[in-house]
Amino acid sequence: MSRGRFPAADPGAPATASPVRYLLWLATRHRGSLALATVFGVLCTLAQALVPAAVALGIDRGLLQRDRGALLLWGGAVLGLGVFQALVGMLRDRASTTNRFGAVYGTTQLVVRQAAELGADLPRRASTGSVVSVSAMDVGHLGTALEGTARGSGAVVSILFAAVFMLVTSWQLGLLVLIGVPLIAAAVARLLRVLHGRQQRLREEQGALTDLSVDIIDGLRVLRGFGGERAYGRRYREGSQAVRAEGTRVAATVADIAFLRVLLPGALLVAIVWLGAHQVSTGRLEPGLLVAFYGYAVFLTDQLGQVTTMLDQLTRANVAAGRVLDFLRLERDVPSGTRPLQDDGPDLPLHDPDSGLTVPPGRLLAVACGTDGDARILAERLCGYTDSAVLLGETPLSAHRTDDVRRHVLLADNDAALFAGRLGTELDPRDGRPDDAVLRALDAASARDVVDALPGGLAQEITGGREFSGGQQQRLRLARALLADPQLLVLVDPTNALDAHTESRVARNLGPYRAGRTTVVFTTSPLVLDRADSVVFVKDGKAVAEGRHRTLLADPEYRAVVTREVLA
Repeated sequence: MSRGRFPAADPGAPATASPVRYLLWLATRHRGSLALATVFGVLCTLAQALVPAAVALGIDRGLLQRDRGALLLWGGAVLGLGVFQALVGMLRDRASTTNRFGAVYGTTQLVVRQAAELGADLPRRASTGSVVSVSAMDVGHLGTALEGTARGSGAVVSILFAAVFMLVTSWQLGLLVLIGVPLIAAAVARLLRVLHGRQQRLREEQGALTDLSVDIIDGLRVLRGFGGERAYGRRYREGSQAVRAEGTRVAATVADIAFLRVLLPGALLVAIVWLGAHQVSTGRLEPGLLVAFYGYAVFLTDQLGQVTTMLDQLTRANVAAGRVLDFLRLERDVPSGTRPLQDDGPDLPLHDPDSGLTVPPGRLLAVACGTDGDARILAERLCGYTDSAVLLGETPLSAHRTDDVRRHVLLADNDAALFAGRLGTELDPRDGRPDDAVLRALDAASARDVVDALPGGLAQEITGGREFSGGQQQRLRLARALLADPQLLVLVDPTNALDAHTESRVARNLGPYRAGRTTVVFTTSPLVLDRADSVVFVKDGKAVAEGRHRTLLADPEYRAVVTREVLA
């Protein structure tokens, strides 16, 4: 899907369109296959609609008149209509499947591109539950709606054909159909509007419960540490009950719609058969036509079900399109600048006026924060993830293009994920480094033993890191960050899950591995601080002291922070 075909300023673009316009845009993108599916759908149902008429003619002109030729003729017509219906129905389904997958994959491309453009802003702009719901459920509803238009369109045309046929044959029966069908559609449409609102509330409850589930899974070890699993278990039960209650209301509405789909067409069928039988008994209608009217009554029941199904799918798709558009409207916290960042740009000093922190180029700088949360705030500020006055040389960092900044500056923290797949590819996603370079990064992160313990080594297929301990995951994430070799690498607590011996090896290897590159490590570990070229002590968001670790130990406040780390 070309980005140029869908500029953000275009009123028909996903970010600015209404749900209905977005559905129309999807239909326009697949207008060729959609037109074919609609044509085949109409031909298929018309062939089915002609069968009762052919049966009626076979009875009246062949069976009752004892005309073998006419009976064979109209019997052959019924057979031909059946074969034609089967062939055209197969083509309709092929085209409909193309429409469904086209809508699903087209929307998935937009969602994935939006997620990639948001980057690190995504967790702050959208919850995990909403992203999962959009990518796993809503795109499916859009595809189903586009797929169902062929059957629904054919059903509408066939209903009109049957109504006209009965109106011409018997105006009383035709009028009954023309009045009954709109009343049935109106009754079902009223319930569909109620269903629309309840489905929206159910999605919101499901998204909130998914967010809570993710939080519980991510923090399970911490929760067990202080006995918080009961409190979170209670919250999950309450959220689950809310979802169940809302789901019950949705199910009740769906059941009401299903009930009306059977009751109302059935009542219409009874009325048609009763009136048709009365006309046959009075000689105003031939027996074959009564059979045809009965066939059309059964046929209309099925086609009305197709129409209401299509309306239900469009209702779900409207809700889904609204959620997709809400996601596509999300914007970065910090807009991209326009100034290119040259390859030697990160070799300039990086200065944060708000905190007074200055990062000299080509050095290993450690930052010890005395207040919880300062490390994350400062790291995101230095890397341009939040709006700030950080200067790269004499130029604001925010003035540079975001893509250029991301290419030269890397923030690695403990929230980074290990994805499923080949371990070597996970450590080097571009597969551009030789194995010896990967092993060198593993040695620097003291993670060679983790790879050696795997049967397949770097070729081992992993399942998202669940087979590794917390410390092993941290070392593998550090190796991946080192292998990326950015000009500016910012690490946040890269060793807080390691034992003292392993942490000491990592601290000893980090400086030589990053020689000539700029590295900032936010940590309060004395083992890492002692290996840094320089240490900055940050208190309450402000840089208050700078020097070597052993020199700063004379500062009681700095010493208290480091001692707290040792005691912990």
